[in-house]
Amino acid sequence: MNLMRNYTTVLTIAGSDGSGGAGIQADLKAITANDCYGLSVITAVTAQNTLGVRSFHEIPPAFIAEQFETIVDDMHIDAIKIGMLGSTEAATTVMRLIEKLDGVPTVFDTVLRSSSGKALFDAQNMTSMKQLFPWTSLITPNLPEAALLTGREKAPGCRAEIEKMAKELRQQGARSVLVKGGHGEGGNCDDCLLHEGKFFWYSNPKIDTVNTHGTGCTLSSAIACGVAKGLPMNEAVASAINYMRKALEVGASWRLGNGNGPLEHFPGRHIENRPGLAR
Repeated sequence: MNLMRNYTTVLTIAGSDGSGGAGIQADLKAITANDCYGLSVITAVTAQNTLGVRSFHEIPPAFIAEQFETIVDDMHIDAIKIGMLGSTEAATTVMRLIEKLDGVPTVFDTVLRSSSGKALFDAQNMTSMKQLFPWTSLITPNLPEAALLTGREKAPGCRAEIEKMAKELRQQGARSVLVKGGHGEGGNCDDCLLHEGKFFWYSNPKIDTVNTHGTGCTLSSAIACGVAKGLPMNEAVASAINYMRKALEVGASWRLGNGNGPLEHFPGRHIENRPGLAR
């Protein structure tokens, strides 16, 4: 007798990137690469490529809700990843939706700007974004985003100040905080996790590559996969960082577009044998 198995599912709620490097598309690739089944709710549609985001169109909140409800009415959700929200109305809608799945681990990538500098959320009205914090298991701001969320003019450079900033984000309602250090100075990427009152630091040499489009989306999706599979938060973060480093390392050898290209989301495959792609 054949027994049916259940997928480990991760629902990503984010914007769409037609170039495939970031957003929903990157999320689904990362989720698949980390042995989970990806589901999606689209909050915005962007016109972007490797050079940046030209514009974006917000999905009406009612349709965001309909996408979400249609999925959860039929399928079990093991973890949620939240990315680009696009508007305060979308943020409020998503908060009300994930309230219904209280207890499902949720990773929130607090997207304020694209990597090219395009504003993707009204930084003057971050209250609506922060209302999501208590309903999420982890927020993953990079250094500039963490500075904006804590009212700083610029991001701190030393570990003591970064830990202080993480504590402030914790006081704003976030259960756990990962401050990503990729924008920091120096040759290392130092990521700081505050979880259950303890600090965990992950320090790795920076990888020399221009293909960094979608790193935040990729990392947060990979973390969501880890917690979906039952890993403790600090282990899920460590596993996700290791995966993203491999994706950056392999992706550095490829070229797509004229700007910041994508990561190789499936670094373990034999890329030399893939048809239709050339170095």
